[in-house]
Amino acid sequence: MKTAIQSDLLALSAIALWGSLALLGVSLAHIPPFLLTGLALLLGGLLALPLSRFQWRRCSVPWPTLALGVYGLFGFHWLLFMALRTAPAVEANLINYLWPLGIVVLSPVFLPGTRLGLVHVLAALMGFAGAALAIVGRSDGPASGFHVGYWYAAASAFVWASYSLWTRRVARFETAAVGSFAVVSGLLSLLCHVWWEAPVALTVADAWGIVLLGLGPLGGAFFLWDAALKRGDPRRIGVLAFITPLLSTLLMLWHSGQPWGWHTVLAAALIVGAALLVQVFERP
Repeated sequence: MKTAIQSDLLALSAIALWGSLALLGVSLAHIPPFLLTGLALLLGGLLALPLSRFQWRRCSVPWPTLALGVYGLFGFHWLLFMALRTAPAVEANLINYLWPLGIVVLSPVFLPGTRLGLVHVLAALMGFAGAALAIVGRSDGPASGFHVGYWYAAASAFVWASYSLWTRRVARFETAAVGSFAVVSGLLSLLCHVWWEAPVALTVADAWGIVLLGLGPLGGAFFLWDAALKRGDPRRIGVLAFITPLLSTLLMLWHSGQPWGWHTVLAAALIVGAALLVQVFERP
């Protein structure tokens, strides 16, 4: 029970940081996304130093594990940015938030011996319904027609879900090693910036924003997420992850001074209900 509580708290801490991503992104929206992500990931990777007590060997991992980390951090962001380039943002974001559902339903596939109970399925569907309401409720209506970016968004969701589960299958590694995932992914993101994006001049305010991004949603959150997955049940954690789009929506509403709509209230009820359903009725 104590380990489960620790895992939930670590996951909720990561979710809280990810929930701030949209709010931070508003002030940094003028910075090309690959440049922003690359710099933030490089800064986030430096958080591994205090975690490893300044011993670089604790940040090192076998090549297959490093490849898995880069697959997760870089692959997820590359596919998401491609989705946002080629599809309407609201719909792409909604499809991308299939990743918590993916963590729940794919657990038996990636983790032999894990059973998927009815309570997990119901909670995951409730959570996704709440996430959909939180995201779509802020839009002016669905876009018409099919966009290739929808495939990118679905792929990004699969990458993050599979990465989260695969980390349980490889040889156990120190959470500090996530720093090496972030550094390599950051360098690859900067290469994408050079290839695809125009150079821009950064201000002092931009630099501070990037530091916050690197310490929080594109840095610290990855370490907290890894620590949570090492300690807890990915099915529970996947359901909790649906809080991310809800928290993001609430912060954006607070920032803009807009009131809650009925869709936000219903989204909150569905997501909180899903989390409570797992907490109360889950059986080991």
